[in-house]
Amino acid sequence: NCVFCQNYGVSHGGYGKAVTYKRLADIFKELEEKGAENINLVTPSHYYYAVIKALDIYKPKIPIVYNTGGYDTLSAIKALKGYIDIYLTDLKYLSPERARAYSGAEDYPDYASASIAEEYRQQGECVFKNGIMQRGLIIRHLLLPQGTREAMRVFDFVRQNTPNAYFSIMSQYMPCGKAKDMPIINRRVTKREYDKVLDYICSTGFERVYIQEHGSADGRFIPPFDLEGV
Repeated sequence: NCVFCQNYGVSHGGYGKAVTYKRLADIFKELEEKGAENINLVTPSHYYYAVIKALDIYKPKIPIVYNTGGYDTLSAIKALKGYIDIYLTDLKYLSPERARAYSGAEDYPDYASASIAEEYRQQGECVFKNGIMQRGLIIRHLLLPQGTREAMRVFDFVRQNTPNAYFSIMSQYMPCGKAKDMPIINRRVTKREYDKVLDYICSTGFERVYIQEHGSADGRFIPPFDLEGV
């Protein structure tokens, strides 16, 4: 329910196509045969059980990535043990107030922190091959306008609780969906805001960090959702 979702047409508009467990398994195999580096399951929380069913039919030899917004139940993450190689998870907020205002989910911090702890228990040690992650945990935070303090708080949580994971601080925010009509977040993040967070991260000496160029806040980087390959 994030008001600023860049995938608004899919997440709120009901756009998509129903597939069987067998077809989903076939899609995994087709992508692997085409040379994909991994199987990237985007926002899979509501169909994680289908992922398990499909992977029971066919498990690719390339990494399976669970690319989630972070609002997962602990039971779901526990059920995925042995199926997921890389957890790519958001930690959008630690503030219940911000979670309620922008995602309608005041309990988001509780769910996200609990699921991240389990993800770290499963895949806390990151493994790379030829510079490409094969196993591990990456925790992302999308910096919002006037959100530098929250971003620093999220980073501290990651550094203190999941020290072997990687942290990704993203500058790509664009006011999409309902955010265009909301004060405070109806603009892009400034370079000054992003640099302030980067300076704080650098001051801690933490090195497992992915950063973005400020120009990444561009609509050209939002992929088309045309159901190709489904």
